Amino acid sequence: MNTQLTPFSALTPDIILLAMDSVGLPGDGRLLALNSYENRVYQVGRENAPMVVTKFYRPNRWTTAAIVEEHAFIQELAENEIPVVPPLLFNDNQTLNEIEGFRFSVFPKQGGRVPEIEGREKLEWMGRFIGRIHAIGALKPFKERPALNITNFGDEPSAYLLTHNFIPADLLNAYSSVNAYALDSVRRCFERAGKVKSLRLHGDCYPGNILWTDDGPHFVDFDDCRMGPAIQDLWMLLSGDRDEMTLQLNHLLTGYQTFYDFNTNELHLLEALRTLRLIHYSAWIAKRWDDPAFPMAFPWFNTPRYWQDRIIELREQIALMDEEPLRSS
Repeated sequence: MNTQLTPFSALTPDIILLAMDSVGLPGDGRLLALNSYENRVYQVGRENAPMVVTKFYRPNRWTTAAIVEEHAFIQELAENEIPVVPPLLFNDNQTLNEIEGFRFSVFPKQGGRVPEIEGREKLEWMGRFIGRIHAIGALKPFKERPALNITNFGDEPSAYLLTHNFIPADLLNAYSSVNAYALDSVRRCFERAGKVKSLRLHGDCYPGNILWTDDGPHFVDFDDCRMGPAIQDLWMLLSGDRDEMTLQLNHLLTGYQTFYDFNTNELHLLEALRTLRLIHYSAWIAKRWDDPAFPMAFPWFNTPRYWQDRIIELREQIALMDEEPLRSS
């Protein structure tokens, strides 16, 4: 199995069912692939028993210790009655299992709908939810998982993009120039913010990772959890123009600060973190391009139009990073 070019080529339905057998949860043959590009996630049917969700981790992405640390964080949150979905325990209380070279975990199936997070009530509710997560996340650091910083979300992905022939030759200079300028602006934003606390975060807090039930929201994926500033788990819930985002931010913080204090200096980082995510996202696709699933899912990636749009996007981010940050009331 070539885990670099085709990381999941050997993950057949038989292997998935064999994995379920190995942890004492035999499937009945019903498998439904769920939306996931980084890993492979399946809903598995069982005879006379509730369905479960099994997640097979992309080889060579996280160390085993980093995955176990993620699971421990989820369990810690669940033990504090925060609505998350921890993996099931097997084999002497282990959450991470292995079959045919694939590491996997199993989760109870949790229903819900992807929400439209708008309006005061939902935003305050999300703020309380994230505030509770951060109150626990601040108690101790991750030791195995990385931090969100300019190096690994900006400098390194930029270098990868500029040296691996993804950007058309006639756009390379333009992209390289605007990318360098954007990273300089990011650094100035971090300088203006000053020293901010780094804590354990969800890390990828956008509505697609949230399910909402009558009981409220819960996260279904902590695969990108890492150390970083609190604003990272808030800014992705903001949208619209400046006035709309200001209103949304203040609703979020009303709920958030019920459980955890927010350092308003972090507002200097909002557009800087958005810029880092945009750069990192392009490099993420580029690094996965040899995985056959990625050209199928992102056919527009390797086109001149894509890179023209990225140049425009980064120019817009440079302008936004030069503006005053959003204000909290």
